[in-house]
Amino acid sequence: MAEEYDLVTLGAGSGGVRASRFATTLYGAKVACIELPFGFVSSETVGGAGGTCVIRGCVPKKLLVYGAAYAEEFADARGFGWALPAAGAGADGGPAHDWNSLMKLKEKEITRLNTTYGNILKNANVHQLEGRGALKDAHTVEVTAPDGSVRLLKAKNILIATGGVATAIPIPGAEHAIMSDDALALQSLPPGPIVVLGAGYIATEFAGIFRGTHAAQHPVHLMFRGDKVLRGFDEECRDQVQENLTRRGIQVHPGCKPTKIEKHGDHDLTLHYTDAAGAAQSLRCGLVMMATGRKPRVEGLGLEAVGVQLDEHGAIKVDEYSRTNVPGVWAIGDVTNRINLTPVALMEGMAFAKSCFGGELTKPDYRNVASAVFCQPPLATVGYTEEQAAKEFEGNIDVYVSRFRPMKYTISGREEKTLMKLVVHAESDLVLGCHMVGPDAPEIMQGLAVALKCGATKAQFDSTVGIHPTAAEEFVTMRSRSRRVPATGTSKL
Repeated sequence: MAEEYDLVTLGAGSGGVRASRFATTLYGAKVACIELPFGFVSSETVGGAGGTCVIRGCVPKKLLVYGAAYAEEFADARGFGWALPAAGAGADGGPAHDWNSLMKLKEKEITRLNTTYGNILKNANVHQLEGRGALKDAHTVEVTAPDGSVRLLKAKNILIATGGVATAIPIPGAEHAIMSDDALALQSLPPGPIVVLGAGYIATEFAGIFRGTHAAQHPVHLMFRGDKVLRGFDEECRDQVQENLTRRGIQVHPGCKPTKIEKHGDHDLTLHYTDAAGAAQSLRCGLVMMATGRKPRVEGLGLEAVGVQLDEHGAIKVDEYSRTNVPGVWAIGDVTNRINLTPVALMEGMAFAKSCFGGELTKPDYRNVASAVFCQPPLATVGYTEEQAAKEFEGNIDVYVSRFRPMKYTISGREEKTLMKLVVHAESDLVLGCHMVGPDAPEIMQGLAVALKCGATKAQFDSTVGIHPTAAEEFVTMRSRSRRVPATGTSKL
């Protein structure tokens, strides 16, 4: 006989856990949450409470970024009187790095977090089921356990929160490359060059991770089809990040298209590609990582049988309240391909719980969602880019830009600039966007996101007393307009 629930959630990632927990604790719903067994590399049989972000995404990535950043700290320390080896085995001549040691400690922390997420569900009285869930109809979920046993759950509502999965470039030899899951579980780095394919968040972040932790004699390459990294971000920020990547020793290859990967032996590959001029080239390396995109994880969920519609990108189509076209079936997070960020999935999960069980249809608010790229140094942003603002609004867009050498680098000798930028609607004085590339950018941007959410004006920024000496104070001391851009849009403020 089928077990009955108010809600069955497929996926115990950030969004699924938040939605399930709020449904039980705030609204008294009876909830079951289905997730695959825990493991570091996802597959059709491996998942884990916490999902992509906690197990094989944001959190372990950030831990590796912390580890890689010490290469910069060791190099800069000499300028402050620290006597370090003149030319060590690590990047930038610092001490040698033990990748395996870092990975073991990372795994210990991620295992702890996986347990913590399970306890969050347990403490909220959410019934956890280990296995794979698939819809049999709009109110029935079939759960196949790791041992092959099957049970049926009846649900008044079903929430799909299965996230996304990394995708490979379909070229010959693609099986010889690793994906982001694999990179976060590598037990050793190859004795040779590393090539990262891609230009987005993951690619630029891992290029920095490998550069900071890989031995100095082995180069790191970043290769992509476009002319610059981080499509969709502010153009000046993109330029600054690409310049920083190059300054930090990463060999950047824009305009290149991979065509084939050949394997000669362990840690011995040849990547074939066409360069920006269309000429055939090849690169011998020890490792190729593909960071070339992700897609919604919808396979095997039974969506076709139930009639849940997908969009042209394979994401589940939902309305503004996260409802699919099938009554009683909802979806949140990366599987819907709206804004694929963990905090957005959390917001969508809370809005879903209120809509479904709180008696109040609630839309997630996607305005002024801040984000960061943990390249080195990081990029952080909130609101409109200059290009977006000029296209969206009518009137004029005032742009304020500041580039400066951070105080720390004046002593360490590092030749690297911080970029800060404000995008302002001239007629209303509203600050439409804040952007930064430089140390501590994400920490600074989180506070500015609150200001934009509250509708801050440039006059209010100017009237704010800065904290000195900090980089952050520059955002409230930019008085001279860099340029005025005529806007071509129709939106009024």
